Amino acid sequence: MSKPVTIIMIEDDEGHARLIERNIRRSGVNNDIVPFTNGTDALDYLFGSDGTGRDHGGSALLILLDLNLPDMIGIDILRRVKESKYLKCVPVVVLTTADDSHDIKRCYELGCNVYITKPVNYETFANAIRQLGLFFSVIQIPQTAS
Repeated sequence: MSKPVTIIMIEDDEGHARLIERNIRRSGVNNDIVPFTNGTDALDYLFGSDGTGRDHGGSALLILLDLNLPDMIGIDILRRVKESKYLKCVPVVVLTTADDSHDIKRCYELGCNVYITKPVNYETFANAIRQLGLFFSVIQIPQTAS
């Protein structure tokens, strides 16, 4: 039996975070969402008490990652997650305002699964997140290594 997926949302803009959560819920996704407003706290959670990520062994996680954070760039978080033997299979969805082709290429090279540029228009952004929520409801997510 598969475990429920926990969504880790790393987003420093409170308005965006509320909009993301509200529209994921509207799409019928009721999974736990664990929010973080900076990279340091998110990495502490992901890598746990021993700094390896082993604390999440056997869990099913999905990361929503903004690249522009107050304390670090999301690319560094992506790199650390994908280098971890315990977390490397966790799907990472980059959800950011950055649409720089270099950033997009770098994120895919590091192993992000999806790169989405946040639309500027509120309704378009809300609709994009609802569609992302529908996507979450059908994809298969592996458990982390134990």
